[in-house]
Amino acid sequence: QVQLVESGGGLVQAGGSLRLSCAASGRAFSGYAMGWFRQAPGKEREFVAAISWAGSSPVYTDSVKGRFTISRDNVKKTVSLQMNSLQPEDTAVYYCAASIYGSARTYQTDYNYWGQGTQVTVSS
Repeated sequence: QVQLVESGGGLVQAGGSLRLSCAASGRAFSGYAMGWFRQAPGKEREFVAAISWAGSSPVYTDSVKGRFTISRDNVKKTVSLQMNSLQPEDTAVYYCAASIYGSARTYQTDYNYWGQGTQVTVSS
């Protein structure tokens, strides 16, 4: 069992940066792949980024490549999403998720545990 709590969301102007964090509890964190997803108003939840259990092979959706960076610390049981050059279209609720599969996953159905989400709003 893994519990996930996101933090770091907020309001930022276009071009600005935010760093999201996800704190995990549970003994098996280091074996899980971790991912970030987001859901904008009126849209379906979509994949943003994922990282393997070892912290290697990060995967990103095309719209955030070069702007977002996912990382993890298995000792602290945290996963982070550094978001730079934010745009209004990045506005969404961002969710942290954990997958029992060790490799980075892009499909929501591959994830077993989800956080409550944190709001990110980018003003133009």
